[in-house]
Amino acid sequence: MSALLHSFSRETQILLSLGIILISGFLMTRLTKLVHLPNVSGYIVAGIVIGPSVLGMIPAELVEHMDFVSDIALAFIAFGVGRFFKRETLRQTGASVLLVTLLESLLAGGLVSGVMLWLFHLDPAMSLLLGAIATATAPASTVMTIHQYHARGEFVNALLQIVALDDVVCLLVFSVAAAAVSAMDTGALSIGSVVLPVICNLAFIGVGALFALVLSRLLSPRRSTENRLILAVSFLLALSGLCTIFDLSPLLSCMVFGAVYINVSHDQELYQQINVFTPPIMLLFFVVSGMSLDLQVLSDFGLVGIAYFFTRIAGKYLGAWLGCFFTRAHKKLRTYLGAALVPQAGVAIGLAYLSQRILPAAIGDVLMSVILASSVLYELIGPACAKFALLRSGAIQEEPAQRARENLPPRPQAQACPTGEEGGCSGPRP
Repeated sequence: MSALLHSFSRETQILLSLGIILISGFLMTRLTKLVHLPNVSGYIVAGIVIGPSVLGMIPAELVEHMDFVSDIALAFIAFGVGRFFKRETLRQTGASVLLVTLLESLLAGGLVSGVMLWLFHLDPAMSLLLGAIATATAPASTVMTIHQYHARGEFVNALLQIVALDDVVCLLVFSVAAAAVSAMDTGALSIGSVVLPVICNLAFIGVGALFALVLSRLLSPRRSTENRLILAVSFLLALSGLCTIFDLSPLLSCMVFGAVYINVSHDQELYQQINVFTPPIMLLFFVVSGMSLDLQVLSDFGLVGIAYFFTRIAGKYLGAWLGCFFTRAHKKLRTYLGAALVPQAGVAIGLAYLSQRILPAAIGDVLMSVILASSVLYELIGPACAKFALLRSGAIQEEPAQRARENLPPRPQAQACPTGEEGGCSGPRP
């Protein structure tokens, strides 16, 4: 198939490749749904199948030039996560959520880096970047699980803030780690090389906030639905493009963009419109990620991937437990929060792409393979772990069939959130 595509013009190759990617991702989800797997797992598997390691349906040179897809996808993911930073919700939790986030993310990253460096004797640069990526949690998987089971309550509010802050911490840690790796390559570690990327990320927080203020003025009630979507997407793409000028991930600035916009405008409808627009972008992102997986590299470093998988889970759970213990959180949050932080996919894969740009080709391929392989496993068990945590914490009410077996009367129907927001009323269901 790849040889056939090479016989066509460049434009034809791109258009046909995009069509193959989209239809293969869709068809694979028809199969994964039969075994109750999330769509993201189907997308990654589809990418592996049509990629260079298996069928080779897409030309390798096209795969190498699709890095921009990850920046666009991360921009949309981050904007959606930003809406959970509502002012009134942050007032209720205060500094306790920040402490829990720092402990669970940094402990996971530190454990992963230590295990990779001292147990497996991997390259220090790769060990450092793997640890930085391990701090991230997949907001998309967690949010989708919350929406699917209509979870509500204090556990959900705390979880959403921690998942969002998790990725802020991850980006800052990754910036420092990337600067340190670049300094290792040049043989000199200067304070400027470490601090400058952090300063750039902080500067783009201001840019994201400015974009939000401008967009809130432009999206007046008189705007049509189509024009609202056009303006929002154009702002997100422009902000993402500005970030790439400085080799920054758009995640942090777009997250601030979404957070400031929701607090200024209280416009939930825009996020729903963007959610309808983004599925093809997410499909492209995960399928392209799967195509980048080198099965030969994975077979050589499978034990490293397994160690990364379990070490990160242990670090997340232990860090969450310690954070909740120190902040005197209630027992259910302390016991089950770590299980809800297992998913990891979009942000980690995006940062793995960035890592490939600064690492030697051989090391970068290994890191990408480890992250992709572990992301498939995380997406296989992550939603189930999140559901278990939500159910055991009381955020998900008992299934009707379970109540019938226990001879309990039907539970009264929950009232809708007064704001219309999905996944986060301020209190538990009635």
